[in-house]
Formats: sequence, structure tokens, C-alpha cells
Amino acid sequence: MIKGISVTKKFDTLSALDNMDIHIKKGSVYGLVGPNGAGKTTFIKALMSVYKTDGGIIEIDNDNRICEEGLKQRIVYISDDLYFFPTYSIKQTADFYASVYKNWDYDTFLKLQEVFKIDINRKVRKLSKGMKKQVAFMMGISAKPDIMVLDEPVDGLDPVMRRNIMNIILAEVEERRMTVLISSHNLRELEDVCDHVGIMHNGKIVIEKSLDDVKGNIHKLQVAFSAFSPAEFEGSFDILHKEEFGSVKQYIIRGDSSEIMEKARNFNPILLDLLPLSLEEVFIYELGGMGYELKNEIL
Repeated sequence: MIKGISVTKKFDTLSALDNMDIHIKKGSVYGLVGPNGAGKTTFIKALMSVYKTDGGIIEIDNDNRICEEGLKQRIVYISDDLYFFPTYSIKQTADFYASVYKNWDYDTFLKLQEVFKIDINRKVRKLSKGMKKQVAFMMGISAKPDIMVLDEPVDGLDPVMRRNIMNIILAEVEERRMTVLISSHNLRELEDVCDHVGIMHNGKIVIEKSLDDVKGNIHKLQVAFSAFSPAEFEGSFDILHKEEFGSVKQYIIRGDSSEIMEKARNFNPILLDLLPLSLEEVFIYELGGMGYELKNEIL
């Protein structure tokens, strides 16, 4: 369990984290999403003790000594900005990780080498960005961590390798109850792997729910009428967004799906559909009321 309580971090007058609360269950895959500058990477670096917080508490299994070696042994952090020793080969890098992580597993490393098909005698600095990212996952997974923290984890990887890596991570979650925290702008891929989501805005978690609950409270309603008063219909719902496509109107509505459909039927529509929402759409419309609206203008 990872828990943050009233976590605060300032850079001069900027509050990057503003009394942020977060709760990540053991064995879950938690997607941390939010606009640029929301504080996602700042929280991750605070969790990894790269940044010292100005207030609040971060705990791992009720232990707030996150700088201690015992807790560090249990965590692997793969950032978007990777660093490897410039003169080391992949094999030498693996030897270094094995000297640091007590649970390092060479059998896992060799199995992953077969998956990624990279010559472990190659110098890491001579690899492409995508291949370096594969090496980072080889090292991280072979360390057998209890917690894996990923910041933009699949950037630079081709679609097949992205899927391979995510499948390997999900297998570790299922087999060992590894906890995974993922921060990414690729909401479509997060939707495939996460079971919980935290949406950040202005240094805080504004929504924290299971993925099903996040998507279950916002709905896309598509309707058409032969004759009706839009004001009367729209006044019956908590509408977050609306669009028109000829005679068909599409609404993003917050509320219970069965209640929405029951109310809508009272207006005798000639077309009535409740359409599924993607995580990306939930993200856009949830933050729409917080000054982060989707703009339709073209400059």
C-alpha cells in the first residue's frame, strides 16, 4: 500500500504538490493521469526520495522511512529520462543491478533477453531510445520488486513491444501481487492495464476511483427528437458537454445510467443511445469544469 497524506512540494512560489492525497492498493495497477504541470512527475520523484517534500507524509506499507535501504530494495523506478553507465554493456549493467538488488533473478533476466532479443554484450549507450527502454524493463523486472514506478513507460517503443512489456508486467502483478504506479499521457493504453485511476489537477488528486467507477459515473447520450424543447430536456440532466450533428444531439452527462435513460425516455425520443466513454473522454470532461476545457477553436 502506497499512501500520501497532504503531500506538499513547492518550487519557489509554485506549489507543484498542494496537500495531495493518494491511495494505491497492494497488487493494483494505478494510473496517474493529468495535464502537463499537474504534478505527476513531482509526486513520483517525491515517492522515490529524489525530491524532499515540504509537508505531508508518504508511506509504503505504513512506513514513512522511504529513504531507507530496506524500502528502496523493494522499489524499481523507470523514468522517461533513462540513465545508464556510459561504458557498460547490458551484461555489465545486469551485474551492477544484481549487486544492488538482493532479489535479483538471473533466470528472469535471461528469459527477458530471449523476449527482447538484444545482444547483452552490446554497449547500452549505442542503443536506440526504444532499445534502452527495453533494457530498463529487463533490469527492473529481473530485480523482482514489490513496487514498480513507471513514468511514461512505453514512450519510444513500437506497438508490439509495448504490448509484450505490459503483458509481462501484468503477469508479475498476478503472480507476485506487485504494485504498479504508471504515469502516462497515453490514456488509451492505461485503459487496457489499470484497475485504479487518479486524476491530478493543480497539484492535487481530484478524482481517485477504480477504472470502472470512473467511467461508470459519466455517460455519452445520443438523442434525436421530432420536436422538443432543448432547454427543458437539458435542464433535467447534469450536462458536462454537448454537441450537435444535424438533428442528432450528443450529451456528456454525469449520473446513474439507468436514471439518465429513464428521464430521457420521458421526452419520447426517436433515437436514444447510451454510448461507452473512453478514459480519455472521462479525463477531458471531468477536468472541463476545472478550467481545463476542450477547445473547439482552430487558430
